[in-house]
Amino acid sequence: MTIDYKDTIALPKTDFPMKAGLPKKEPELLARWDEQDLYGRMRAQAKGKPTFMLHDGPPYANGHLHIGHALNKILKDIINRSQTMMGKDAAYVPGWDCHGLPIEWKIEEQYRAAGKDKDEVPIDEFRKECREFADKWIDIQREEFKRLGVLGDWENPYLTMNYGAEAQIAREIGKFLMNGGLFKGAKPVLWSVVEKTALAEAEVEYQEKKSPTIWVRFPVVTAKDPVIEGASVVIWTTTPWTMPGNRAVCGHDDFNYALVEVTELAEGSLAKVGEKLVIAEALIGEVLEAAKVSGHTVVASFPGSKIMGSILAHPWRGQGYDHDVPLLHADYVTDDAGTGFVHTAPGHGADDYVTGQKYGLEMPRTVAEDGTFYPGVPMFEEACVLTPEGKDGNANGISIKALIEAGALLAKGSLRHSYPHSWRSKAPLIFRNTAQWFISMETNDLRKVALNAIDETKFYPAAGRNRLYSMIENRPDWCISRQRAWGVPIPVFVNKETGEPLRDQNVVDRVAAAFEQEGADAWFTRNPQEFLGKDYKAEDFEQVKDVVDVWFDSGSTHTFVLEGREDLTWPADLYLEGSDQHRGWFHSSLLESCGTRGRAPYKGVLTHGFVMAEDGRKMSKSLGNVVVPQEVNDQFGAEALRIWVVASNYSEDLRIGPEIIKKQVDSYRRLRNTLRWLLGNLASYDASKRVAIFDMPELDRWVLHRLAQLDKVVREACDAYDFHRLFRELHDFCALDLSAFYFDIRKDALYCDAPSDIKRLSALTVLDELFNCLTAWLAPILCFTAEEAWLTRTGDALDNSVHLREFPEIDPAWLNDSLAKKWASIRNVRRVVTGALEVERAEKRIGSSLQAAPKVYVPEEIQALLEDVDMAEVSITSAITLSTDSPVDGAFTLPDVPGVAVEPMASSGEKCERCWKVLPDVGAKADYPGVCVRCADAVSESQATAE
Repeated sequence: MTIDYKDTIALPKTDFPMKAGLPKKEPELLARWDEQDLYGRMRAQAKGKPTFMLHDGPPYANGHLHIGHALNKILKDIINRSQTMMGKDAAYVPGWDCHGLPIEWKIEEQYRAAGKDKDEVPIDEFRKECREFADKWIDIQREEFKRLGVLGDWENPYLTMNYGAEAQIAREIGKFLMNGGLFKGAKPVLWSVVEKTALAEAEVEYQEKKSPTIWVRFPVVTAKDPVIEGASVVIWTTTPWTMPGNRAVCGHDDFNYALVEVTELAEGSLAKVGEKLVIAEALIGEVLEAAKVSGHTVVASFPGSKIMGSILAHPWRGQGYDHDVPLLHADYVTDDAGTGFVHTAPGHGADDYVTGQKYGLEMPRTVAEDGTFYPGVPMFEEACVLTPEGKDGNANGISIKALIEAGALLAKGSLRHSYPHSWRSKAPLIFRNTAQWFISMETNDLRKVALNAIDETKFYPAAGRNRLYSMIENRPDWCISRQRAWGVPIPVFVNKETGEPLRDQNVVDRVAAAFEQEGADAWFTRNPQEFLGKDYKAEDFEQVKDVVDVWFDSGSTHTFVLEGREDLTWPADLYLEGSDQHRGWFHSSLLESCGTRGRAPYKGVLTHGFVMAEDGRKMSKSLGNVVVPQEVNDQFGAEALRIWVVASNYSEDLRIGPEIIKKQVDSYRRLRNTLRWLLGNLASYDASKRVAIFDMPELDRWVLHRLAQLDKVVREACDAYDFHRLFRELHDFCALDLSAFYFDIRKDALYCDAPSDIKRLSALTVLDELFNCLTAWLAPILCFTAEEAWLTRTGDALDNSVHLREFPEIDPAWLNDSLAKKWASIRNVRRVVTGALEVERAEKRIGSSLQAAPKVYVPEEIQALLEDVDMAEVSITSAITLSTDSPVDGAFTLPDVPGVAVEPMASSGEKCERCWKVLPDVGAKADYPGVCVRCADAVSESQATAE
């Protein structure tokens, strides 16, 4: 009887396909999770366990998701899933930021396209359109987030425009009103002429802008020291339009300054022979070159402290600018550019304002909200800084012309520099003195409380602490008012006679109650008397119509989400956003919570970097390097993005593009093939024939040791949110320890050994443990693939999911450091053997390693180590001879494995038709011709079992 030995080999069998087909498979799994209410099951199963609270920073509801959204939400999902699988109750409530200028701007764009005037539309109608716009994009983004595999309470998200949320935001404003932290003041703020509102620093981006530069003389009127009598102090600025607001010049006590007399001029110079100029010594050459001064004499040099306190004249003295201009010390002055003196306009800069407050300088109001100068500003009645379209107006030109006519301009030029722009309209901004509502950083010691809270917070990475700390330490009062329509109004009444805000908790409560019923629209539609009640008359008060900064909205989310829902806890264990949120959400949430609750609303803060194109450039449609999450999903599946997130070091800026995605797809394929190989071999696994660890061969015990090591790594990495390390360890384990080593060795036993062979049963036991561990450890990252693999083996009952599991508990007995050390040496010897055989294969002296029976020269201590090891099995050769003799000339060696050499030799005997080893005992059993004795016995046992 002829035996078809191929049918006697236990080859892997599985329905888990090699080709993933993720774009089709992932939506099927999403539908299954919806059907089984996976999130609800996870919550019910976790009830009573220790909680883990990741509070979702709300994305903005105004467009399709971009790759930064995908990074952020996938990372949050991985964290929540991993915490759940470590035995925590990790509820996740996603949310959206719904108010503010981005949405309002979109509605205004629609109005402009239709020829409508926003100001003619009733505010409640306008706000209704904004709400509908946000609703539309929330629905779209919700589905796009779910497609990425992000699990959460998507049916009950939080929205900052929900009535309850608007009411709570009003209550939070009321708390600052009642504790005295909220006040109205005039300060310079970054102002958008195009959008007609103040902007927060987080809403600002810096782009290159070409600005005029001017060097201007300020004549000395009263010299603190006679050395500068009759001279002019020279300033340099890139904002000529701010000259009407000048009220001081600042220098530095510790700088060395010089009195320079002009002796010669080049053609076109605006300087005058014989005039004396005061300039920082370090900048003399720079300034005189700009002024086209070809000859000069340094009359004197002196420290800045000698001249501070002098009185200068404004360049337009006698033309409506007759005030004295004091020369003052300021720490922020530098002598590495300009002149060593800074023109100071308290209404047009943060540093200028601080100096003005310190020295009691006037802060004139010069520029209106539309970018034009107020009537009555001398010489600038017709001037405009920026047009409604964001283009440069005529103010710089008017200023320069007036300076020339006054004989005050020493030189002019231009400069390309980084300048603040609105990240929405992309138009330049101006610092403008305007009345706004502020939260004081000093009242109630808000700054001190916030700094203490930072010290009590864990930061991932740790450098985030210093960044946020320095921002809080140096920031001015928090400007929370915006001159817009779509947002939560600042629900404050101001006494018309005293100018003081009304502080009455009953009024605050009535406003909040109305907002609960009708939303914040009630502020604009109800009679103000309803809020004021019987104790006050509406005609005595001005109702504030500014809306609150959206950063206050999002900074308050902890109050109506974490405190407002029974399934959540306050404070959060973690806030997680991009590194720009040190000045955004992390910042505003910290201030809001410290100002109302005395501590941060989070225990930890994790930041990730920005996403760049794969060449390191910024993504841009014009460059064609934008990666769209939806397109990646459609082509490769969301797993490609999920694996990209963890394969990258997300604490830094990340890169993505076609080649990087391809690399991640390759990584994914290796992991998938690992799971597929496990599933295929486990088809013949019988749990009743499990082998105890102490009965296992050493190689199998070594794999269990590696699993015990990895269990520690997995848990440490999840606790530290270091999924980059976790992925690298798991990937390398699958690729190097398993596929390239353990699987490579054990496939012979699994395929060819007799069904009852202890080595084969031991290997199957280990494969079962590998499958249980890997599907759990990979589940937070490859949520679709781990689920698919798990269901393939365990069945698709609706109460079954890999995501309802916890990480397996590892038997401490698996750890065996001495065994690991021994097998590290064995693997080194194996590397030398396989290296030698690779040379033989390349030279076509062998085709397969099973044709070889190399002689391996080793030191005596290595030979002793290998006495009980089948090195032929380990090296996948048909035989191996170990020798402690000196190696023959030309034996193969590796520099990093000293003392080991390999002499390649051919195996003697015939090729077994079943296991393909070349052995002398092939055909020894007449009933099983063409196979070795081992295979003959295996076939015999299989036949007997079948009968």
